[in-house]
Amino acid sequence: MRTKPRILGIFFIFLAIWSYLTGFAYGDVEWTVKTQLNLKAPPLDVSESPDGKWLFILTPGEILIYSITEDRIKDRVPVDTVYDRLIHSTRSNTLILASRSEKSLKIVKLEMIHEFSMAGLPFRGTDNAPITIAVFSDYQ
Repeated sequence: MRTKPRILGIFFIFLAIWSYLTGFAYGDVEWTVKTQLNLKAPPLDVSESPDGKWLFILTPGEILIYSITEDRIKDRVPVDTVYDRLIHSTRSNTLILASRSEKSLKIVKLEMIHEFSMAGLPFRGTDNAPITIAVFSDYQ
């Protein structure tokens, strides 16, 4: 008869240890607003790049390309006002626009242009040459 209370006690000790180790507890969530964009037009759809650096915001008549790292809108792509849905394809780096009312799709190819400052770096040729070729190399 004394074995049942002992087994029950061991069970409750095991349950307490298990709930402590697995994080069986309720807690609060801490959050802060990083930024808020006030747009001129209502956002219809939003998509994020896979690397988390860009937001593509579809508004009536244009796509806003927002840089998360720089916290500003970097570019605007004009589109027809009929498009109301936006999907970012990671494989082909395209934006797929959909229009429910027109029953159509438009695919926009993205090519990100990177700007490099050549100030203070060694160069050959004139300062005002129409073309600059930059060579990046690693000797390892």
